[in-house]
Amino acid sequence: MVRKKGTDSAGGESSQSHDTGVGARGSQGPPQQLGRGWVPQSQQPGRGGYGAGGPLEYQSRGRGGPSHRRGYRGGRGPRGYGRGRAGHGSLGVPFPSGPSRPHVPEQHQATEPFETEVTPQPDPSEAGSSSRQPEHVPLTDQLQHLSIKQEASQAIQPAPPPSKPLGFPRRPGLGCEGTKFVVKANHFFAEFPTKDLYQYDVIITPEVTLRGVNREVMQQLVNLYKCSDLGERDPAYDGRKSLYTAGRESEFKVMIRLAGRTELHRLRQFLQGDQVDVPKDALQALDIVLRELPATNTSYCPVGRSFYFRDELRKDLDQGLQAWRGFYQSTRPTQRGLSLNIDVSSTVFIQPLPVIEFVTKLLNRNVSSGPLHDADRVKIKKALLGVKVQVTHRGNMRRKYRISGLTSQATGQLTFPVDERGTEKSVVDYFSETYGITIQRTQWPCLQVGSQQRPIYLPMEVCKIVDGQRYSKRLNEKQITGLLEFTCQPPKKREDDILKTVKKNAYVDSKCQKEFGIKITEELALVNARILPAPLLKYHDTGKQKNCLPQVGQWNMRDKKMADMGTVNNWICISFCSKVGPKLAQHFCFKLASKCRVYGMAFTSSPVIPPLNASPDQVEKVLKTQYRNAMNKLQRQNNELDLLIAILPDNNGFLYGDLKRICETDIGIVSQCCLSKNVLDIKGAYLTNVALKINVKVGGSNTVLAAAIPPVSDGRTIIFGADVTHPSPGEDSRPSIAAVVASQDWPEITKYAALVCTQASRKEVIQDLYKTWQDPVRGIVSGGMIEYGFFPRASSSNSFQLLDGVSEGQFSHVLREELDDFRKACASLEPDYKPTLTFIVVQKRHHTRLFAKNHNDSKFADNKGNILPGTVVDSDICHPTEFDFYLCSHAGIMGTSRPAHYHVLWDENNFTADALQILTNNLCYTYARCTRSVSIVPPVYYAHLAAFRARFYMERETSESGSRLGSSRSTRGTDCSVAVRPLPALRENVKRVMFYC
Repeated sequence: MVRKKGTDSAGGESSQSHDTGVGARGSQGPPQQLGRGWVPQSQQPGRGGYGAGGPLEYQSRGRGGPSHRRGYRGGRGPRGYGRGRAGHGSLGVPFPSGPSRPHVPEQHQATEPFETEVTPQPDPSEAGSSSRQPEHVPLTDQLQHLSIKQEASQAIQPAPPPSKPLGFPRRPGLGCEGTKFVVKANHFFAEFPTKDLYQYDVIITPEVTLRGVNREVMQQLVNLYKCSDLGERDPAYDGRKSLYTAGRESEFKVMIRLAGRTELHRLRQFLQGDQVDVPKDALQALDIVLRELPATNTSYCPVGRSFYFRDELRKDLDQGLQAWRGFYQSTRPTQRGLSLNIDVSSTVFIQPLPVIEFVTKLLNRNVSSGPLHDADRVKIKKALLGVKVQVTHRGNMRRKYRISGLTSQATGQLTFPVDERGTEKSVVDYFSETYGITIQRTQWPCLQVGSQQRPIYLPMEVCKIVDGQRYSKRLNEKQITGLLEFTCQPPKKREDDILKTVKKNAYVDSKCQKEFGIKITEELALVNARILPAPLLKYHDTGKQKNCLPQVGQWNMRDKKMADMGTVNNWICISFCSKVGPKLAQHFCFKLASKCRVYGMAFTSSPVIPPLNASPDQVEKVLKTQYRNAMNKLQRQNNELDLLIAILPDNNGFLYGDLKRICETDIGIVSQCCLSKNVLDIKGAYLTNVALKINVKVGGSNTVLAAAIPPVSDGRTIIFGADVTHPSPGEDSRPSIAAVVASQDWPEITKYAALVCTQASRKEVIQDLYKTWQDPVRGIVSGGMIEYGFFPRASSSNSFQLLDGVSEGQFSHVLREELDDFRKACASLEPDYKPTLTFIVVQKRHHTRLFAKNHNDSKFADNKGNILPGTVVDSDICHPTEFDFYLCSHAGIMGTSRPAHYHVLWDENNFTADALQILTNNLCYTYARCTRSVSIVPPVYYAHLAAFRARFYMERETSESGSRLGSSRSTRGTDCSVAVRPLPALRENVKRVMFYC
């Protein structure tokens, strides 16, 4: 099954200040704490492999947004695996003296006298937003204390072990098929030390949530005590809770707590194949050590597992956004040992502009000082929600705040109490009298910061957006285009940039890595690879060219007829574009019908009723009326309506989604939408592409493999694809949508029926793969998304191949639940139905890139310098023991080709490496919508298309935030107990064809 995940935006941050902004009426509470709370103690993570999943599945989980990092992440973050009993010393580490006086909770106070002060300077880019206190507060009352507890060397008490995960199949050997050659990979192999590492829990009191401040505290501590208590050691710190050293420390005056010892020999055993379970603690420790250098470099802005350059080229995008370039870094276990995976990375940030200038760019017009329209207010609120700003009216004391909303009143109407008698002062007067600032946009709302209970109001004119804030919300078309132009790099340029990054970071000269005895090569890894041959494709015998051998991943439809030619006897056309009247629509449809007949389809030249021109506002009424009129005419002849051709304006808003929802869930007809620009300027290549889509929508197939897919057992094989798509960041009221497609035409494997359903927001496992419900006719029916009639008649000899894709951290969980559900679903079809299963994960959102050894060698590279389609790697940089491989099955059109990563999680069919790699590569040539091989197996694409289509089936409504929301509501996270409203059912005649293409 195929999964695509969304990403969550960062959590909020609030602050209070009575002289920087203006507090809410009557609320000027106690000073805010700079940060508080304990760092949670580690728990022993569950055993488990490097990843896991279920039966033969190729899956690919997406975003709503950028989301899902694919670097190795084990356990629950960089924590220890147990702890001993705590002994402790103490050392106060006060923050700089100044106007802040945060409260230190009693339970977090150090228990011994403070002897030495360590005074870290706060990171100006991540400064906290603590409340300001009067200037006369004594210095001794302004100190904040860091306490780090050292743990004694008693035995570590392990947590109860979790249930044993399902084991993943070991590699059955390396593949041999294809032409052997050598490629370069963006992996840099590492030598790591033989000595063990020691992990210490770090507790900073009061807790500071900003990594920059934490690192500054730790750096000051190291500067003071490196030569004494630290024994000349340079520790590696993750900026949160974990500190690693290359040896045991003497007692700290600063309090630390020993969490455990990381035994690196277990990692060596795992890399050599002598140990099955991944030593996550060792990988985490080394990953933190290798990230110490870029993490402490102030010229980098860290985001997730990537670092973005603050001082290099930025590209301005639409509506106040910027594209930044940087690099991704992750530690990976491979067959040749530990490697550092480094890749070019790009993402979108908010421009550090004055808020007024940002709003002007956001609204894309010069905005007067008059009142804003309601639509403008909604757009501004949506864009600025959660964004950090700094005030500009306080000179060098530029406090930072996180925006929680906009005021409902205009700035000129806002007042606040100034004394206990209830005397009020307006915000405008306050800024004029206190700072000499005349607020110009008095009819605009103020920014609201602080908490909802105690808000602070800041006029937009005195605020500037803080630099280095990633934008994680949905991009518009213009922004996406600009980002692609910025990120698209030919392979030679990408390779050079990766090497430049490695040299810039100077890993070989890193003090931390020298301290820990780690050596990193500075050259791309040379990797053994093979090029698998393209499969022979078969077309209909009536064409001049019956067979076709693709060249460099592509071919054309010249002299060919579709393998299984569909029929369109009865069709109608509606134009929703004023530029395309009935005559132009009729002309376009005539050309399209002619092109379909060239490729063998039976397609009548004239519609059932004449084409109609209609307003987009009347889409539902027009569709139902035209359908009824056509059916009234056809029923006299005992015929059905086969197809709707809809002509849409280029900017069609909700029209496309509304049309698909009405056609597929209400009326029951497949449709083909065409943009007006393609209707007004008809091109042969466009008509060919549309003809391919129409043929599969009406039940045909375009091409099949000349050598049919062999069964993996004695019976027929069904291939599944699955996808779970999640809402975009900031849209957690919307449910996730699961889609499953299943092949219907053994042995060709080209036609896939689809089912879709909603489930709890961001729930990764498909919840309705198996379920029971009350059917009024048949009584209790079991099946869920594996239902009666969805597959060809089941029999005990059938073999199912499931194609699935999830992130590595979810492998075990998804495999365990979905494998069990699939078994139950099969048993619900027939009690003794037990097909052999293979689950495979396919991942596209990883950072491994393969480069030709010589970009100009036409034998192993295309004319853009990319590796050739069919390039497969199953050694050197793959998992040390499990069954996985990288396959580049497509030709790169723009930029650098990215291979797909396939990982076998369950295999009852005992595939050999060659058999599975050839099967996977061949399937990539059967995608129905184009005459090119694609980058991942078609069932994965189809499931994603079906899940994306189902988004349009939810009722459309516009919330205050301006988001398009579904009618279903769900809590954020993976709470399955919250009911979500089901999608409207697909009509029977629709769901059995490839309506989603």
